[in-house]
Amino acid sequence: MFDTLAPVDHRLRALGLRLFGISCLSIMTVLIKLASDAAIELPEIMFWRQALAVPVVLAVVLAGPGLASLKTQRFGAHLKRSVMGLTSMAFNFGAIILLPLAEQTTLGFAVPIFATILSALILKEQVGKHRWGAVLAGFAGVLIVVQPGGSHIPPLGALVGLTSAIMISLTSLQIRDMGRTEAAITTVFWFSALSVLPMSLLLPFFMTSHDGYEWLLLSGVGILGGIGQIGLTGALRLAPVATVLGMDYIALLWSGFFGWLIWNHVPGPATWIGASIIIGSGLYIALREHRLAIERTKDIIV
Repeated sequence: MFDTLAPVDHRLRALGLRLFGISCLSIMTVLIKLASDAAIELPEIMFWRQALAVPVVLAVVLAGPGLASLKTQRFGAHLKRSVMGLTSMAFNFGAIILLPLAEQTTLGFAVPIFATILSALILKEQVGKHRWGAVLAGFAGVLIVVQPGGSHIPPLGALVGLTSAIMISLTSLQIRDMGRTEAAITTVFWFSALSVLPMSLLLPFFMTSHDGYEWLLLSGVGILGGIGQIGLTGALRLAPVATVLGMDYIALLWSGFFGWLIWNHVPGPATWIGASIIIGSGLYIALREHRLAIERTKDIIV
C-alpha cells in the first residue's frame, strides 16, 4: 500500500505522469474517431492498438524491471483478463465512434459508480450509505447527459457507452484481484500480447490498404495507447489513486476541445451539468474508499 503521506516530489511526479498518460489516451481517442471517419473498421483499429503497444511496453520492461518481471504463475488469470479487456475495448472504441467525444468521455466517468455497485454484488464488499448516495447522484448525472427519449445523443451510442463503463468496471475488479500477486507492468504486457493473436485472426476480414495518413492514425493509436497506459500505471506506483484521480477529468477538456476543433461539436448545457455531477460522485467515491482503506490499516496496526 502506498504511504498516504507520500513525499511531495513523488506526488508531483505522480500527478505529472497521470496527466501525461491521460493526455496520450485523449489524443488516442481522437485518432480512433478519425480512423473510423477514414472507413477503417473497428477490429483493425483494435488490432493495431494492441500490436503496436507490445514493443512500447516491452521497451519499458527492458529499461526497468527486466524480462524476469514478466514471469507469472497466473497465466489463466491473464487469459481471462485479456478476454474481458478486449470486450471492454470493443465497447469503448465503439462508443468513441458512435458518440461525440465529450459525451463519450463523460459516460466513461461513470466507471467508479458501476464499480461500486459491482463490488457490492460480486465481491460482497460493504458499501455504506455515503457511497450509495454518491452512486445515486452519479446515476442522476448519467440521466441528465443521456436524456432518455430525447435526441441529445444517439440512443445506440448511449447504450454502447454505458455498456463500456460497466465492462471497464468489471475489468477493474479483475485487475484489483490480480494486483495482489501481479505487478502492474506484467498485467499490461500480457494483456497486450495475448490480445494480438485473436485480433490477428479477424484482421484478414477487415483490413484494407491504407495511405500514409491512415497508417499514421493507426500507428498513433497503438503507440499512444501503450505510452498512456504506462503513464497511468507509473503514476499509481508513486501515489494513491485518490491523489491522482483528479487528473483523469482533464480528459473532458481535451475531448471538448478536439470535438469542437475537428468535428465542430460543442457540448450542450446538459453534458456539462451531468458531467459535473458524475465527476463529483466519482471523486467522492474514490476519496471515501481511500479514507476507509486508511482506517482499516490503522485497525490492523492497532
